Order: sequence, then C-alpha cells, then structure tokens
Amino acid sequence: MDDDRAKADLHRALAAAREVMVWKLDGLSEYDARRPLTPSGTNLLGLVKHLTNVEAGYLGGAFGRPFDEPLAWTAPEREPNADMWATPDESREDIVGQYHRVCAHGDETIRALPLDATGEVPHWPPERRHPTLHAVLVHLVAETHRHAGHADIVREQVDGAAGHRPGAGNMGGRDVAWWAAYRDRLEQAARQADPEAGR
Repeated sequence: MDDDRAKADLHRALAAAREVMVWKLDGLSEYDARRPLTPSGTNLLGLVKHLTNVEAGYLGGAFGRPFDEPLAWTAPEREPNADMWATPDESREDIVGQYHRVCAHGDETIRALPLDATGEVPHWPPERRHPTLHAVLVHLVAETHRHAGHADIVREQVDGAAGHRPGAGNMGGRDVAWWAAYRDRLEQAARQADPEAGR
C-alpha cells in the first residue's frame, strides 16, 4: 500500500471517531453532557475536552506546529484531571468549537507532512520519543476510538441512546422491548452460571 493510501485510511478512521465524540452530545441537557457516570468520573463533555488536548499535542506541538489558541486546562498550575471535565463557566459550545478547530489544525498537519515525518513527544519513553506521523496517527486513531467507546457506554447510561454513528445505528433495528428482554436473558444466564451472585 502506498503512503497516500495509508494516510487517507488513517485520516478517515480518525475523522469517524471524532464525529462520534461530538454526536454523542447531541440532544443532551447541560447536566447530562457533564455529569459523571463512572466511579472515575467519566463524562461526555470531559471526553471531548480531553481529546482537544490530545490532538493539540500530537498533531500540533509534536510536529512543531503548535495550536495557536490557549488551552486553559493545560496550564502548569492546573488541578489534576482538569482536561477530563467541564467547569460551570466553560460552555459546551466553546469546548466543542475548540475541538473542531484543533481537529482542523490537526488535519492541516496530516495533509502537510509525509507519513515518515518525525516528531517529538516529550512524555513518551526515550526509545519512542521521536515517532513518525504514521505512528502518531495510529496512536490517535486508537485513543480516539477508545474514548468513543467510553462515550457510547456513558450516553447509553444517560438516556438509553446507542449506536455507531449518525445514520448507522449498528444495533440491528430492535425496539426497546427486545433489548429489555435480551438484557433480562443475559442477567438470568449470568446468575445461572454463578448461583451465589446477588446473595
């Protein structure tokens, strides 16, 4: 496979995951977009905020093309996990808008550089600190899709909405009653496999 084809494939996979991340916020209240739904605090808007930081670093600074907008949550005096949740004064529109702009900046990096261009990721181990654009794209595709999976689960916990992406639910077209019966069947099978469960 030639480099242009490989780059296009990686770029398409990254763009698909980016689309999912933003889509999972559609139709939610401010509370539901921000509320933590796991013991570690995972929330939808925080995932988008985190990926803004990730893209700015990997497709910006790592290749000498820093994103020209400040990311307040990356300041040295920031609190831990500042990029994983939205404060009340950070609007959804601002966070999503900045994510779109940082992705556009990353797209410019992808278009401008060959796959064998070398960058620098200071927080990576010394033996991996100077990855190629190819390696960084593989890393970003994996990371963004991983967080898209988190977003799938968190959104389903919020309001039951599930699916792969807009226009392609990937859920087999089954109704709510079917899913409820299916879940009950799985619960019964799990209890039969472990009769001591829930006692």
